[in-house]
Amino acid sequence: MNLTHTAFFGDGEYTFALTDDMITELERIADLGIGAFYMRAVNMQFKLADLIEIIRLGLIGGGTKPERAAQLTDTYARNTPIDDLYPLALDVLDARWGGKPDTIDAAQTGDLSAALSEVAHA
Repeated sequence: MNLTHTAFFGDGEYTFALTDDMITELERIADLGIGAFYMRAVNMQFKLADLIEIIRLGLIGGGTKPERAAQLTDTYARNTPIDDLYPLALDVLDARWGGKPDTIDAAQTGDLSAALSEVAHA
């Protein structure tokens, strides 16, 4: 299982990961355990600051230097439509909550020709 999420954010592709240390920091900032925090997010009971912190801490956990993560969120997350932030923040949370398969086969991506090729070579 892969616990990271890769996505375009601001100026390029970044890896996001809520490592144990980043979850501990998120819990401290929100004054809420990760289970309650996750439920608050999926039930759309979040604060705007929650979304920004998920993205910032996810960047740090994914290998971005803390200073750069703060710069990215200050530039590309603040004063941005919530509708743009929420899907990314939820994807970062979901990657840690349930993980993602390490590989995705062609049938899952909707690539019919590649899926047929995989079947033919099986």
